[in-house]
Amino acid sequence: MTPPQAPQTDGYRGHRTPHIVDPAAPRTARREGDEPVTALWPARSARPAEHRTAAGHVCGPHRGRGRLVGRGAEMGRITAALAAARSGQGGALFVTGEPGIGKTRLATAALAAAASADMVTVRGRASTVGPPVPYRPLVEALLLLARAGLLPAPEELDGYGPVMTRLLGGTPDTAGRDTAGPDTSHITVAETMLRLLTAVGRQRGCLLVLDDLHDADAGTLAVVEYLLDNIGQQPAVLLLVAGRAPRAAAELARRARQREAAQILDLTPLSHTDVRLLVAAELDAAPAEVCPELLHRALTGGAGIPFVVKELVHDHADHPVHHGDRTPPVPATVADDIRRRTTSLGPLGTEFLGTAALFGRRFPLPVLDHAIGTDPTALSEVLRAALASSLITPDGPGTQWYAFHYPLAAEALLADLGPGQRARHARRAAHALARLHPGLPGAWRAHAARLHEHAGETREAVRLYCEAAQRAMDEGALERALELLTRAHPLLEPGTAPELHATVLELLLDAAARSGRLDRLPTPPAAGHAVPAARRAGIHARLSGIATLAGRPAEALHHLDTARALLPDHPADGRTALVDLAAAHAELSRPAPDRLRTAARLARRAVDAARGDDRPDTTCEALLLLGRLARQQDEPAATAHFERARAIALAHRLPVPRTAAEVQLALTEAGHDDRPGRLEQARQEARRRGLLPLAHEAGFALAIERIRRGAYDDARDGIIDGTAEASRLGLGRPLALLRLADAVRYAHQGRRTEMRAALERLEPHLDAAPGLRPLSYGLARAFCSLLEERHDAAGQELAQALAHDTENPAADDFGRHGLALLLGVLAGRLGRGHCAGIAEAGAEGTRWNRQFAGLAHAVLLGREGHREGATAAADRALAAAGPYPLARRLCLRLVAGPAYEDGWGTPVEWLREAEEYFHGAGLHPVAAASRALLRGMGAPVRQRRTGTEQVPPHLRRSGITVREFEVARLVAERISNKDIAGRLHISPRTVEKHVANVLHKTGHPNRRAFATAARDLTAPA
Repeated sequence: MTPPQAPQTDGYRGHRTPHIVDPAAPRTARREGDEPVTALWPARSARPAEHRTAAGHVCGPHRGRGRLVGRGAEMGRITAALAAARSGQGGALFVTGEPGIGKTRLATAALAAAASADMVTVRGRASTVGPPVPYRPLVEALLLLARAGLLPAPEELDGYGPVMTRLLGGTPDTAGRDTAGPDTSHITVAETMLRLLTAVGRQRGCLLVLDDLHDADAGTLAVVEYLLDNIGQQPAVLLLVAGRAPRAAAELARRARQREAAQILDLTPLSHTDVRLLVAAELDAAPAEVCPELLHRALTGGAGIPFVVKELVHDHADHPVHHGDRTPPVPATVADDIRRRTTSLGPLGTEFLGTAALFGRRFPLPVLDHAIGTDPTALSEVLRAALASSLITPDGPGTQWYAFHYPLAAEALLADLGPGQRARHARRAAHALARLHPGLPGAWRAHAARLHEHAGETREAVRLYCEAAQRAMDEGALERALELLTRAHPLLEPGTAPELHATVLELLLDAAARSGRLDRLPTPPAAGHAVPAARRAGIHARLSGIATLAGRPAEALHHLDTARALLPDHPADGRTALVDLAAAHAELSRPAPDRLRTAARLARRAVDAARGDDRPDTTCEALLLLGRLARQQDEPAATAHFERARAIALAHRLPVPRTAAEVQLALTEAGHDDRPGRLEQARQEARRRGLLPLAHEAGFALAIERIRRGAYDDARDGIIDGTAEASRLGLGRPLALLRLADAVRYAHQGRRTEMRAALERLEPHLDAAPGLRPLSYGLARAFCSLLEERHDAAGQELAQALAHDTENPAADDFGRHGLALLLGVLAGRLGRGHCAGIAEAGAEGTRWNRQFAGLAHAVLLGREGHREGATAAADRALAAAGPYPLARRLCLRLVAGPAYEDGWGTPVEWLREAEEYFHGAGLHPVAAASRALLRGMGAPVRQRRTGTEQVPPHLRRSGITVREFEVARLVAERISNKDIAGRLHISPRTVEKHVANVLHKTGHPNRRAFATAARDLTAPA
């Protein structure tokens, strides 16, 4: 290969201003770390429709975006070195890492950073393409300088100019002698380059990038070694890019590090967070807009390698992944890279890795050794070469197991095997496995199943997959079981034995239902008519449970009808227990007043049938449902059901039911705990077991508890993550619970507009979860109304919750035993005769309800003249309210008036505490009400002048004050002056004055005209 000829003398530096000479590094590029991560997705106008899916997620590629992600620390060290070079102190940095890790991309970002500081930047790259070119990267760098007119004149190099000229003008011969000429030593060339860098970097410094240094010739490496030792006092930075392969460049980097001649930037795979950011950056989108399927594929298939992640993003447009799809093909560029590296290992290396790919990502070396049957020394050499090429890596201690560096490598190698070749390799590996591990104990059965599948022996593969999956489920490894069963199901053929067919479906449906991985189910997972009727009934019962979980009640009832039709006059046994249990779950999605009683009756019948047929897993599941149904009405009975289920699970060594029982016990205990730590531990254990629906149930309870404790950001993060996962997996009820939690979060912050939007997102799920409708009124709407001082509306919303609960009883408390009691007593609707159990509720209920019920008891005691008893009851209730800052202050505001009137408690102190809290929280209506009550009690009130941010800008420009805006909102609702005075706790004459000011400042002739024009100010119901 003959290098391009250098320009003539007009290429030498004259009087030009230094500028960037590497076209790959635009001057406008920003340095990583100069701005927050959110700058990766600034506000944008709407994207064309073709870039989005129907769900609004961005999936289409946007090539060339090129944002650097996850390398902030490395860029910080490079930036520091560049700054030092501009001050005359040079340095060197080696960028190392496996192929595709982003070494060249980091070098490009370094060039951009240097250019933005007006440094001269130049780049050269070594190559193995064509005949060897001595000093190739150095010559390329000189030619770039010459083309840019930045090359110093020969006389500026103090006698080394002729060497530079020979480097530019000479041509290599076939013997590979130096381009600089036969009489020029490596040291002479190195000194020439050092002086050249000093000359071009004299004004603002210089950055020289030498890429792919692992492919460089010995002369180039000798020059680099000289530069490393002498660059320190020059205004230049060397950025040397090399792979980890055991070549001369890697040894040079090691020695440079030992003698502190260079910094080493060894790039590691990106974290999951950085992968999310990289995918979003490649799509030019916010992380929340990225397709969940694409993100999942990038996280699981890319192993944090930027090259692989980017290619997955670009390939997704041509091969989009949808729910239930099999694994898409490996991107062609990634497959080509793996193929190239594998071919370099020779025929034995190709056979070795192709056989290893039959096992999946991990493979056992001794089995491969027996299967291939080659010379151990040759195999060891291949192993070392494969490790050096970053195709595989040791997996665990010792030398028994290895793994492909990322899953796509195994997929690509497997795809390259022809059918005959794959079958031959698989049979040899299966025979070797059987010889080494007779009886296929433990996990070896799953490996054998996979090998028989590749060998085309489907019946044996299905049998082994089922046995391995059952073992995994017995150990609580649901994800592993599901993986095995989703491989077994496509192998079912018309000739498959009916019993084996039924076993596959039963195990697959059980694993999918418990794990919530409905996206892994085949469509449709139906049993053939050859399967016995009793087993088909069990399969339809399982399908009914899955439809209930997905929020499809009509489909669930259809499967139940089919199951019952298959079991006419069938005696009670394990099959009927499955049908009754599925019917009990489906009953919870049916809108009916007696649905909870019916579900409990069916669950009890399932317990009896399952016990009689020795089905401990079904017995546990039915007991857990009975406990959930009893929890609100009879907590001790619920706890007994949960503990009984746990004992059965422990006795039969059933980890999944045991974990489920512990989650339910933790949910019950969380209502009484000062800290819900046990619930969080139980949730994490459920996730570890793969019990996603159960984990989401615990996550909902944790979110509500965090909201009540004022940890809104923590609650938000959990809700966002849970909602994304439940939506991706099609989990209807968990998604509905999380939508409700989001509405409650906004309600507790007084953010009605956002609460309404969250409730609108919940609405489509309520038909399949009718018990959540009362909760949406009691936990969200009513609470928000109280923070707006709309007590009548809160009472009406709680009444609506009670009405909905009568029609469709809720399994969870919506405020019946707490907030509704307190508001009923305060309004005079409830008295001692109506609330005989208030004292007991205050003592024995959940901690959240004890604060409300206890204060209701205190109010009644105060009305009855028992002042000391009322004060003591209030003290107990407020002690229970300790962990709940917002609810405590709301209680103080609500009971201060009755306490003042009846002479108990410390209402003035309570109101001062409440006013201070609500003012700081920006909840101005309830803060204003607290101040008004203090004035009514004759107590001095602190003046507050903040809150103008709540006044819309167009009204602020008209001079509307905060108090006038509060009045204007109520005028817009067409409320009378008298009622406004009552709401705001001010006199009617003061209201008249504020109304007159509002009309005058806004230019409206009367109240009606203002109300018509200001409809957007009304607080929506």
